[in-house]
Amino acid sequence: MEKTIDEKKQGNSLVLEQKAENSRKLFIESYGCAMNFSDSEIVASILSKEGFNTTQNLEEADLVLVNTCSIREKAEQTVRKRLEKYNAVKRINPGMKVGVLGCMAERLKSKFLEEEKIVDLVVGPDAYKDLPNLINEVEEGRDAINVILSKEETYGDISPVRLQTNGVSAFVSITRGCDNMCTFCVVPFTRGRERSRDPQSIIEEVNDLAAKGYKEITLLGQNVDSYLWYGGGLKKDFKNATEIQKATATNFAGLLKLVAEAQPKMRIRFSTSNPQDMTLDVIEAMAKYRNICNYIHLPVQSGSDRILKKMNRLHTREEYFRLIDNIKKMIPGCGISHDLITGFPTETEEDHQDTLSLMEYVQYDFGYMFAYSERPGTMAERKLEDDVPEEVKKRRLQEIVDLQQKHSKRRTERFLGQTVEVLIERESKKSANHWSGRNSQNTVVVFDKENYQVGDFVNVIINDCTSATLIGKPVGYSDNN
Repeated sequence: MEKTIDEKKQGNSLVLEQKAENSRKLFIESYGCAMNFSDSEIVASILSKEGFNTTQNLEEADLVLVNTCSIREKAEQTVRKRLEKYNAVKRINPGMKVGVLGCMAERLKSKFLEEEKIVDLVVGPDAYKDLPNLINEVEEGRDAINVILSKEETYGDISPVRLQTNGVSAFVSITRGCDNMCTFCVVPFTRGRERSRDPQSIIEEVNDLAAKGYKEITLLGQNVDSYLWYGGGLKKDFKNATEIQKATATNFAGLLKLVAEAQPKMRIRFSTSNPQDMTLDVIEAMAKYRNICNYIHLPVQSGSDRILKKMNRLHTREEYFRLIDNIKKMIPGCGISHDLITGFPTETEEDHQDTLSLMEYVQYDFGYMFAYSERPGTMAERKLEDDVPEEVKKRRLQEIVDLQQKHSKRRTERFLGQTVEVLIERESKKSANHWSGRNSQNTVVVFDKENYQVGDFVNVIINDCTSATLIGKPVGYSDNN
């Protein structure tokens, strides 16, 4: 999955509503992408039924779980440091059990359990329903492991608990796994093949969130544009479906339509998209429904056709431009963000200049930019030498970041003097007198609190900006309340 959580965010320990009858304490932390945070909500729901209340106090926990990320080396290093911390606490509280969930589980299962002996259980992304059995194994003195990848599991029958929520926005998982074998990415090996969740269970979850007062959802998947429900099973097996299954199948544009019509007052976002899979009917659905936000996260990874081919990205530079042109034509003012990797093996200065020129063409609102780090188990690690010197990677990354800063400022300045609708999410981090929320294009907006509350849709006139934030004055409720 492409990056969707700001890399600067560290792991969040998660807490939900406490059940009086539960006697055990669960401490759970998540790292990496939004999918991991969503999965932690599923895990907390499963363990709530097993007698665990969540806690933010590590020292009082009976069970400590860390939901891991293998996308970048930095995330793995962070998780290792956290495991050291857990084990320091465990020496004081020997009854505490420690487990690793998620994307690092498969690759490092032997290392964690047998060699380093730093965890008691290891659980892969498709095995969370097996947690009660695995915990029993651990309590009987045995190490426990389940990293088997599933062809069917979507957790569509689990009602996720909302952890540390603002009560306003929530993730709704719609697909699991990924079939796109990008050479730099470990996700297909850690999360398995692509399968979609029953649209009816998605609508039920969205309706439940609306009934609880939520105002915005993000439909979530490694690659949401690949969503395809034809009665269950892997996406790659759709070719073997019956004629009736094919005729009644729901694709991503169809799902967007169902969700938008089910809750017309609820804002809808989605992440992550893939250029090779995004179709015009998705853009048409966005243009048609006012409650689908005008924002697309559209990772490109490189502006060079040669590097895109080495990455096994199944789109070219020109195809990406055509998609961008259609988005801008059909949804004027749509916010667009990116993922970019610089310093991929064999990348030349000419390739780097191609990336900068692509950025100039698109003029992204913001992006997630990284220097390439070789990930064990990927095709790139097996077949390509990491041959771009670190100092070259750093210099190229800085040039990309500087250019994005310039474009981001230009994109926020276009809102000056405009009135935008903002959903209030929280108090501003910098001022107790201001609210913070986002507009449809996913740009953060801050403004005076006045008498407004979290969860209100407010019209705000923009009178100042930075490259990342719009600053304005509220002028009344929007008609979306």
